[in-house]
Amino acid sequence: MKKFILAVGLLSLAGSALAASKSCEELKAEIAAKLDAKGISGYSLEIVDKGAAAGGKIVGKCEGGAKVIVYKK
Repeated sequence: MKKFILAVGLLSLAGSALAASKSCEELKAEIAAKLDAKGISGYSLEIVDKGAAAGGKIVGKCEGGAKVIVYKK
């Protein structure tokens, strides 16, 4: 049972690491597609260095967490 719990924990960590290492342009396109599908318009998505997200909401992380995608209405 302990091995099973450990395996699940490691798989979830590996999945998080893979998601965080996506290319910024790829992730930005996925987020834009989701927003467009929900009928949201008049927004901008900007790729910035981590910590430089003033004036917007962080909606994604990319390049291993070094950059973030910021949503502004």
